[in-house]
Amino acid sequence: MPELPIYLDYHATTPVDPRVVDAMVPYFTERFGNASSRHHSFGWAARDAVSAARRRIAELIGADSREICLTSGATESNNLAVRGIVNADPRRPLHVVTMTTEHHAVLDPCRRLEREGVEVTYVAPRPDGICDVADVERALLPHTRLVSVMAANNEIGVLQPIARIAELTRPRGIVLHTDAAQAVGKVPVDVGELGVDLLSATAHKLYGPKGIGVLYVRRRRPRLAIEPLLDGGGHEQGLRSGTLNVPGIVGFGAAAEICRTELQAEAERVGALRDRLLAGLSEGAGGVTVNGSTTARLPHNLNVSFDRVEGESLLVGLDDIAVSSGAACTSVNPEPSHVLRAIGVPDDLARASLRFGLGRWTTAEEIDYAVEKVRSLVNRLRQLSAVGHAS
Repeated sequence: MPELPIYLDYHATTPVDPRVVDAMVPYFTERFGNASSRHHSFGWAARDAVSAARRRIAELIGADSREICLTSGATESNNLAVRGIVNADPRRPLHVVTMTTEHHAVLDPCRRLEREGVEVTYVAPRPDGICDVADVERALLPHTRLVSVMAANNEIGVLQPIARIAELTRPRGIVLHTDAAQAVGKVPVDVGELGVDLLSATAHKLYGPKGIGVLYVRRRRPRLAIEPLLDGGGHEQGLRSGTLNVPGIVGFGAAAEICRTELQAEAERVGALRDRLLAGLSEGAGGVTVNGSTTARLPHNLNVSFDRVEGESLLVGLDDIAVSSGAACTSVNPEPSHVLRAIGVPDDLARASLRFGLGRWTTAEEIDYAVEKVRSLVNRLRQLSAVGHAS
């Protein structure tokens, strides 16, 4: 019997790895200096720690450390990328292309730009959740300035063909941004191979602390013009002012190094557990539909719908397993997932969907318990539904 409750919501956030905590602790107490203090050893120690962490983060994504802009998280990074690129360009009209299945940290900035007179095209995915590159190409206009497509979807885990999209944008001089918050640390991500100009990521999705993220900004001649969201000191090469979160940055660096060295083995182990979970649910419950591609997918993601089940009862009944029905940031919204709707899942099935996110500390024992718990609950709910319809 595993220890309860069981955490299977690693897409929402991850526990901080103890090795990361150990790296961070001294920078709260002994080495508490401000990394911008240039005239004493406390500042120098903080500065050197930030530089080391920046290199580790860069190495994880195949970047140069000078291309790393530190932020408060992926939401800020996405806003800085989307709004910063457009607002820095004085030309009008301007056009942006994104997908209907993006995280709200991209969709909402795009809607703000629309209110400010910028034209935005929202490309719909195929039924497997993956965008058709030909649809992206058809959406491009002479005045398209930015394309933003996430690397891995936060709900259904599908991997988008970013490198192929880059083959469209680069010759046209269009900036390509990818929200890679769910991909970095889970699957290999190399900015050079992807061909992106901007990439967003965050530490708390890869066993680092909350409140620290990164925007990768490709160095090119001329350098990308980005209008900062925050003014007040010119930190991070003028892109993001504010005193650096040194403990958080150190933690991000430590988490990035662990992921860089352990990613392949971890992906194989967690992917096998994910397959075990799907097999158990399919055999034990039946009427299970996998949402999204079963091949181009994150190894730790499983998003499934159960037919003939009332969605709210399903979530309430899983009282000792932490899962979700969609993105954590929209869990208070009673509407079905915009991602599932975009790939054509009917509302009743969308409401009866579960997103399982497996992670570093998920065990086979926990998976087997989850299978039995879900199987028993789904079958009971179906029986109750049948009785209700009969009466």
